[in-house]
Amino acid sequence: MILRRKLTNGINVIMEKRNLGIVSFCIANKFGAIFEDDKIKGISHFIEHLVFTGTKTRSHEDISREIEKKGGILNAFTANEVTSFYFKLPSEHLFSGLNILSDMLNNPVFEREKFEKEKKVILEEIKMYHDVPQYHLEPLLVSSLYEKPFGSWIIGNKESVSSLDRDFVVSYFNENYNPENYFVIIVGEGDFDKICTYLETNFSKKKSKSREVSIKKINKEVVEERAGIDQAHFAFGIHAPLPSEKDFYALKVLDAYLANGMSSRLFLEIREKRGLAYSVKSSYEFEKNYAYYSINVGTKKEAVQEVKEIILSEFNNIDQMSEKDFKEAQEKVIGLRRISSEESSSVMESLIWWENSVGAEEYYKFEDKIRKVKLEQVKKLAKDIIKRYSTASIIPK
Repeated sequence: MILRRKLTNGINVIMEKRNLGIVSFCIANKFGAIFEDDKIKGISHFIEHLVFTGTKTRSHEDISREIEKKGGILNAFTANEVTSFYFKLPSEHLFSGLNILSDMLNNPVFEREKFEKEKKVILEEIKMYHDVPQYHLEPLLVSSLYEKPFGSWIIGNKESVSSLDRDFVVSYFNENYNPENYFVIIVGEGDFDKICTYLETNFSKKKSKSREVSIKKINKEVVEERAGIDQAHFAFGIHAPLPSEKDFYALKVLDAYLANGMSSRLFLEIREKRGLAYSVKSSYEFEKNYAYYSINVGTKKEAVQEVKEIILSEFNNIDQMSEKDFKEAQEKVIGLRRISSEESSSVMESLIWWENSVGAEEYYKFEDKIRKVKLEQVKKLAKDIIKRYSTASIIPK
């Protein structure tokens, strides 16, 4: 179903071919915020910003214009274990996009003036994420699930970002941006052999730096009071199975039954029956070394405890899940996966996570493995997983 090749410079190339005249393309580096200590928290995200500020032959304006004038999209993101740079373009312009990405990663200049300007930009970004409760809630929840420095904001904080020195950041980039750590995901139309030849020619192998990952799980409840808001924002989180574990698929079915969508148990109980919230949303986040599942609810301050008790109750009442409920949840999960697979950039992003975790090939076995899940497996998982949990709340002061 997919093409795969490991190049002599270390890059793994994975492609799902589609004949649609569009290509979504990313170069991902197995490097992110998980490898940072408190003093340099946010440096991975800072580097992601800086490579857009200019190369030896292109300005920031040149980088963006060359993609956008062809109707394309150019962007990037930093996660805990991966930093990814990607574009989406009409397929005839694939190598124009690849020229941009290779220039950004091979020839960034990190000009001092632009370095200081971009630092100011990120400090404003930190304020933005802090000031919007919906944005701030997830990192607050992560801090209740993991010890620092992992349980800290990927974006960093005012102190850590302000203290970053340009020469140190350049050195950190050179140590951690290496084709041996790169993998490329392509979804769309393109010549696989020509892409591999280009990547082999334009990226030189360097000595790789070994990195250790240390993650310590915790469970606690965090409450932040905030003036100037009317709604309480509540998140319920649990450590979850990784895609390499069979219970991952049981969790997907459990989520479809409990919290995913307007027909889910929690949506019906919290919103439709009691009128306590406008929406109930669930999320599953994972990379290679961690995974957590969360349920988010916006409600009034006085109802936070009630919402928490409803969530716990629905997990504990899992024996009420019938065979009919189970089959409907299975079909829901499979249908949602098929619908999301229609969009090439959505598949590209999903393949980033799967490749970094268990291998991109496993992404295509999803439907078959969902169908192998049993009702009793879902019930057992619900009872086991709820024994330990964390919560994060931002409430009106």
